[in-house]
Amino acid sequence: MSRSVSPRLDRGDGGGFAALCALVVAAILLFAACAADNPAPDPTPSEPQQNREGPEQLEQDDSPQQVRQQASSQPSAAQAERRPEQAQQEDTQEQARDGSEQPQAIEQQTPQSLALQPILGGYQFQQPIEMLSLPDGSLLVAEQRGYITRFIEDNGEVEQFGILDLTDSVRFGGEEGLLSIALHPDLEREPYLYVYYSPRDADVTRLSRFRLVLGAALTASELVIIEVPQPYSNHNGGAVRFGPDGMLYLGYGDGGAANDPRGHGQNRQTLLGAIIRIDVNEINTSTPYRIPTDNPFLGIAGVRPEIWAYGLRNPWRMAFDPETGLLWVGDVGQNRVEEIAIVQAGQNHGWNVFEGDQCFSSDEECASLSDAVAPVGTYGHDEGCSVTGGMVYRGDALPHLVGAYVFGDYCSGTIWALWPDHSADTGWWQVTLLETDQNIASFAVDNDGEIHVLTFNGPILKLVPEER
Repeated sequence: MSRSVSPRLDRGDGGGFAALCALVVAAILLFAACAADNPAPDPTPSEPQQNREGPEQLEQDDSPQQVRQQASSQPSAAQAERRPEQAQQEDTQEQARDGSEQPQAIEQQTPQSLALQPILGGYQFQQPIEMLSLPDGSLLVAEQRGYITRFIEDNGEVEQFGILDLTDSVRFGGEEGLLSIALHPDLEREPYLYVYYSPRDADVTRLSRFRLVLGAALTASELVIIEVPQPYSNHNGGAVRFGPDGMLYLGYGDGGAANDPRGHGQNRQTLLGAIIRIDVNEINTSTPYRIPTDNPFLGIAGVRPEIWAYGLRNPWRMAFDPETGLLWVGDVGQNRVEEIAIVQAGQNHGWNVFEGDQCFSSDEECASLSDAVAPVGTYGHDEGCSVTGGMVYRGDALPHLVGAYVFGDYCSGTIWALWPDHSADTGWWQVTLLETDQNIASFAVDNDGEIHVLTFNGPILKLVPEER
């Protein structure tokens, strides 16, 4: 399939590794050949710190802006119970329902029925933001400071091997740093690690590709795929995911500060406030990515063709349901509403006209934004302050959770499950699973589909049945 090319700000000097393409997954998994223990990074604040430009206040300092009830033309809160995403079309809801099972007695699923169990011998991480499972069961863990480490647990013994150290290249602090990683889905032919981070040498966020050789990511092989200027130090988004279609998806925040002062959320001439979809197969320094021919805005004047969906504030963690293929996103709110969304091609999720399912701008603007897609889940700031997007559960150990979207809140430590509701017109049913004292930064799944919780300054935790 031919694709038009639209590379952006390519500064990479990578590529030229065709001679290594014969390496397959077996070679990739020989991580011990270049093992190096991962030094423990020092803890740092997790809140946004500096405003690069100065004039606007950062989000945590700004006074709440008046938020009004959404206009009648926008889907109601009853139709979209919580955070970012509710497919506006009825077929979206039906598709989600077809791939999800509602528990028979959801009211019996109390927080006491589940527990969090440390893995890797309780190894204490500082700020882990991503965990990937390799085919042999070992784990790759990325920490915000710039480390990526492989962990092997065997009969209670844990070994760790350094995979990539970007600490000298990463601007680390607040919402900046190493923010996400992904492995190419076809490692046999494409032995690459994709890393999204904040480089020290520029006010941008950068998506790069590194070649894996005998278990190590070669720093010198870095190919910069795309860079996007960031006017402020917060709202960098940060989730790199490969979809079931083999394309790479990346979520960007609105550029930072508070209230989206530059209107990026509704501006399709920028990638800020959007989720992009690009083709990173068979790329090089002159063609760092391609635009898939079925992208929704390809060929539309004045619109960036990379955009898959827009109108997002700060999509923090997103995941594809392996059964339905739906893309679930946690989108962080301003000062009233956190939201969960199911994001599909060409959709406008409303920010900064809407915050979640509530009108954030004027009643007139909310009424006029008729194409805004309501979230499928929301919660207010009496329950938390910063949503952490999760995963749709498809494992075996927790059968009552099969088909549920499991997510949490960074501030309150609450973990919820969200199901399609077959018995009511509201569409979605949200239940509290656990109340914790953790700063939940991310979720992950292992090869068995079991959910893990990544928290700042502590071990990685596995969601398990509570022992009675």
